[in-house]
Amino acid sequence: MNAESSRTAEPFLPDDPESRLDLGALRSAADGCRGCDLYRDATRTVFGEGSPGARAVLVGEQPGDREDREGAPFVGPAGRLLDRALAEAGIERGDVYVTNAVKHFKFKHQEGGGRRRIHEPPNAGEMRACRPWLLAELRILEPDVVVVLGATAGRALLGSSFRVTRLRGRLLACPDLEELGTPAAGKELPDAPPEGPGARLLATIHPSAVLRAEDRDGAYRGLVEDLGIAARALR
Repeated sequence: MNAESSRTAEPFLPDDPESRLDLGALRSAADGCRGCDLYRDATRTVFGEGSPGARAVLVGEQPGDREDREGAPFVGPAGRLLDRALAEAGIERGDVYVTNAVKHFKFKHQEGGGRRRIHEPPNAGEMRACRPWLLAELRILEPDVVVVLGATAGRALLGSSFRVTRLRGRLLACPDLEELGTPAAGKELPDAPPEGPGARLLATIHPSAVLRAEDRDGAYRGLVEDLGIAARALR
């Protein structure tokens, strides 16, 4: 096992078991995370935000430039689009918890010496390193529905075989918490009815994909339709 694959945020979580069950304590501890090298260039850790009683957790890829500067998830253009899509789907942003699979902004500088920071997707080792924070959030929140926003978040939770095009819009049985982010989570996931015990998982595109789409209106309608499935599962 190489050094990259063995790195993890686990040592940076609070030692006290009670603190591990407190979102505020986790957020404070995450500020000092050195579980991978992304902290070196990022401005700050961007931890999840939302209601401690949220029944839905939305998981994105990583903070963007605006989120890195402000220290909050989904506050840039993609976040504003997500707010609008949630409202149209019948889900209040205040009733959900939003977070990212990776808590630091990964970027490269614009070619030619420009100051603009260009997003780069996190690699498998960086997603693995940050997994303890995401599991800790989910363990506290115990959501009824986990909404996976985009391919990177999907791979972080369900493994390298995840494809948005194959799973989007399907209400699935969410794997056990300890399986998330492991090869076991990538097995064939059964569809799940909206009612009944157990958490559900729903995959859709990341709102930033809507902003990049040639047919923005069509991509946006698809996002709202997918979120509507999550909304019905919460009723």
